Amino acid sequence: MPRPSRSLLLLLPLLAFAGCASATRMSPEDRASLDRTLTGPEADQYLRVSAYLTPFFGDASKRLLTPYPPEDVRLLDDTSGKPISPGPIQATVPAGARVRITKVEFPTAWVVTERVLYTPRSWPWVYVTVEGAPAGEQVVLVLPPNLDRPDAFRTELEKTLSPHPLKELAGFSATVKEAVRTKKLVVDMPADAVRMAWGPPESVRRSLEGTARHEEWRYAGERRKAFLTDGRLVRAEEAGTSLLP
Repeated sequence: MPRPSRSLLLLLPLLAFAGCASATRMSPEDRASLDRTLTGPEADQYLRVSAYLTPFFGDASKRLLTPYPPEDVRLLDDTSGKPISPGPIQATVPAGARVRITKVEFPTAWVVTERVLYTPRSWPWVYVTVEGAPAGEQVVLVLPPNLDRPDAFRTELEKTLSPHPLKELAGFSATVKEAVRTKKLVVDMPADAVRMAWGPPESVRRSLEGTARHEEWRYAGERRKAFLTDGRLVRAEEAGTSLLP
């Protein structure tokens, strides 16, 4: 059998690289601008919601920062299409904690090939340092794919991070503050506190009964639901079981 030519040997790695297409539609200029501004003057941020630290799927060098429990994380599927859990909860970081953005990484073809296989390789990653977490630890906030404009990227980022301290925390009662800190819910907590404790819902169903405004907040997989009336929590469920007395 004839040996492959030197030119073919040189071409093979390039063909393999070309087969791994970029998973970002944002222009190189916009990507560079976001990384420059978010790791520069806007690097200091605050958690808008209480969040969990978990393992980062198959990459032991990183940890995932997420507002949702591992059962509700929808970043990576197995071969049958079922969501893969990133791993057990290792710590809880309360809303209002200071974080610092250290790198914004988009899933270009080159970046995707460099990432560990069993991770959400085709999603943008925002690397942060977290107040209270071990120094030097790589913590990653994963944003949705296909964000093609800087304003769309910032909108998604601001669901978890705020450029300003959370002044509204000071207006909550001690009971509500503790619920937010521990990611629990208590009856009559305001909608803002529910969002800080459980994170933003995947969908909201609204209805009107007389003058009462009802909302049903549904989370990923509809495993968790929160029911509010006139902006206050009245009921919550997890896996069909009531969480409140």
